[in-house]
Amino acid sequence: MADTELIRCPACGANNRVERQKILRGNEPVCGRCKKPLPLTTKPITVTDATFVTEVEHSALPVLVDMWAPWCGPCRMIAPILEELAGEMAGRVRIAKLNVDENQTTAGRFSVRSIPTLLVMKSGREVDRLVGVMPKAELKQRLERVIASGASA
Repeated sequence: MADTELIRCPACGANNRVERQKILRGNEPVCGRCKKPLPLTTKPITVTDATFVTEVEHSALPVLVDMWAPWCGPCRMIAPILEELAGEMAGRVRIAKLNVDENQTTAGRFSVRSIPTLLVMKSGREVDRLVGVMPKAELKQRLERVIASGASA
């Protein structure tokens, strides 16, 4: 079932399989259980100390978390790459951004010492960490590896 994406319904919690081609054609999927629209995150989401557990650790999809700050030049360099990946990998991976200046608890919990730091989270666990700016192809390759690894990395 490589052509399907797993999207969790925020209203009822049901996991829904949606054909990737329908997503790419712009169709808006609905939950098979409650019939509410399913979110297609084609842009990075903003997470905070308060929302990290819900949005990242409880995500049915792997999540790439960008630990960044507005004053960081390399963080601004990687932002457009993450925007592109969010669109290209919608329904397979979520891209999240956490401002370390405003969310020091989560940054400290993951021992983030330099930025940008990219955490790859799957099933509530950190499975990969990338520090600094890197090419889009390398980021995508590492994310594809996590997706292909099945239930755990």
